[in-house]
Amino acid sequence: MNEIRKFIDNISPMNDSDWELFSSKLQKVELKKNTIILEIGKTENYLSFISKGIIRLYIPREESDLTFGFLFDNEFVTAYDSFLTQSPSEYQIETLTETILWKISNNDLQEVYKKTNNGNIIGRKMAEKMFLVKSKRELSLLNRTAEERYLDLFSDRPKLLQQIPLKYIASYIGITPQALSRIRKRIN
Repeated sequence: MNEIRKFIDNISPMNDSDWELFSSKLQKVELKKNTIILEIGKTENYLSFISKGIIRLYIPREESDLTFGFLFDNEFVTAYDSFLTQSPSEYQIETLTETILWKISNNDLQEVYKKTNNGNIIGRKMAEKMFLVKSKRELSLLNRTAEERYLDLFSDRPKLLQQIPLKYIASYIGITPQALSRIRKRIN
């Protein structure tokens, strides 16, 4: 739980009583590799901090899934649109490795926002960060080549990406696995 405190304190330091309230609402969950955290059509009720693991966000398809997000250690994961609107999710979330999460329910998070000095600031800054990640991804899909997107992804997290199946990476950068193989051959 110390990694969550450090992460939050980097955003906006929490005093000890606020931290006590927040941390009392967290549930530790240990998940096996390839565990579905949220199914399509279900409503997201949790915001989770990834203490350890790799998670992907995707739209399941018969032929091949459409992967549109990867999340790693010390990041938050949620189907944020479903979480905010309390409506069914249009995508799924699953673990790609053994994963440890610290979860807080939507109701408990709302209580933290109301009862703490800076809970709202932390929430706003996290929402801003999620928006910037989403915006960066959209601009990358519009402005960069598949090879550039692959190199960007690989330069950000080279060791972690070795644990992600290539078909998911290909889907994430918007190409077929065969096209990714050609890019990888060209680069090496």
